[in-house]
Amino acid sequence: MSPVLLLLLWELGSRTGVIPPRILAAPSTVLVTLWEMTVSGELPRNLVVSLARASAGLAIGLIVGTTLALVSGLSRIGETAVDPLMQIKRTIPSLALTPLFIVWFGIGETPKITLIAVGTTFPIYLNLFSGVRGVDARLIEAARSFGLKGLDLIVHVILPGALPSFLVGLRYAMGVALLVLVVAEQINAQAGLGYLINNARDFMRTDVIVVCLIVYAALGLTADQIVRTLETRALAWRPSFIKS
Repeated sequence: MSPVLLLLLWELGSRTGVIPPRILAAPSTVLVTLWEMTVSGELPRNLVVSLARASAGLAIGLIVGTTLALVSGLSRIGETAVDPLMQIKRTIPSLALTPLFIVWFGIGETPKITLIAVGTTFPIYLNLFSGVRGVDARLIEAARSFGLKGLDLIVHVILPGALPSFLVGLRYAMGVALLVLVVAEQINAQAGLGYLINNARDFMRTDVIVVCLIVYAALGLTADQIVRTLETRALAWRPSFIKS
């Protein structure tokens, strides 16, 4: 009941003038604005642009993070070459690279997508690397006793054993993609949710800002639910996923 009570107090405060519209629009006003922006097509058009940016950055981060994790996790030489560099990157906040990326790539789409890619690479790398190295040694020895080795051992034992950790990393990376998207779209965006927020800020349209924040939250919940569903299907063989 607490969220409902909060909304009622928010609406009451807005209607009585305790909360001025320039500070925060009333929930009823936000709903009307959401409907108008959806019907006019303004919100869907900009949402598609934001989703394209987030998806492109996440795809790049997924490919790079997975590749580096496998190189580092499956080989001591790979670990020596890759892991120290990734640990150095971990100490540098991705958003702190924004000015440098603007200098390198300008203010177009490239720095936005690159920021998202950099931000999502490490969660994938760290969790998959940990999953590969955390596979039970007894399973590996048992597989070897049945004649599995090399690529067959990796495909049939190590990768399935590391899959739960990979999905945790993917879940975290999707959240990071949306978080970085919010900041990336402040870089001279001509379309997208960040573009709508910037325009709304200039005209003090708090209702539009709240609408965009609601959409960001809905995207986060949807992304999380997608990974949860994927976990349920991909890890059905695990005892914890077997229904009683």
